[in-house]
Amino acid sequence: MPIAQPAMDQRSLGGGLRVPAVGMGTWRTLDVRGAAPEAARAAVVDAAHRAGANLFDSSPMYGESERVLGAALAGRRDEAIVATKVWASSAAEGREQVERALAVFGGRVDVYQVHNLLAWQEHLPYLEELRDRGLVRVVGATHYQRSAFGALASLMQTGRLGMVQLPYNAADRTAERELLPLAAELGLGVLVMQPLGEGALVRHQPAAAELAPLERFGVTTWPQALLKWCLSDPRVTAVIPATTHVERMTANAMAGRPPWFDDEARERVVELARR
Repeated sequence: MPIAQPAMDQRSLGGGLRVPAVGMGTWRTLDVRGAAPEAARAAVVDAAHRAGANLFDSSPMYGESERVLGAALAGRRDEAIVATKVWASSAAEGREQVERALAVFGGRVDVYQVHNLLAWQEHLPYLEELRDRGLVRVVGATHYQRSAFGALASLMQTGRLGMVQLPYNAADRTAERELLPLAAELGLGVLVMQPLGEGALVRHQPAAAELAPLERFGVTTWPQALLKWCLSDPRVTAVIPATTHVERMTANAMAGRPPWFDDEARERVVELARR
């Protein structure tokens, strides 16, 4: 009889919303048009759903991604957790983006974020209104530039956010010093973008023998090691790697299951990532 695998870990993102430890990003990967490529991307969404990685993060900045994701979730929207963003320089443009997203995602968005803090003073009141009306569960903000971490921290301290999205991986630990302690202090959820370094960290993979000590944590691939490295930080809610491959999505999801790395295992991943 096969040994039962532990379920995907579920963590609080704020606002009473619990999400899987591993989700799926859509930057570049779902920005496609045409029946064949859209069907291929829908298959990846299917794989994420089957693996329990049913948190999907998108943005109007990602071209066709919101539309393609909405179509892939047709008939099972209630089984997904959708995070998207407003990315506009004016309040009017932002409201148009929100209206389109609500239409695509069945009248609600679980997590609505201000993308890269763009015109956040214009957008945050409207997102808060949508939250109060029950059309949004959690309001948050994102930024990918380390130079903007100070501004993101200032907004976090206002008490108006339930979560933040930031870059963090074994080769880039700036957020570990500058934002994660504050997020923990404030009780904010944290979505991690770029857990694989936008793909740079997986281009040169360690040998199987170098990964062998991590097998006791359920790790069999280098991407799993990198994802579990992030998730073993208790301040991280979820990671959202992007892929266009069904088998990679399935393997990525395995990193969302305990046991978590101890300090020695995390340091080993850091050393391997430096090579």
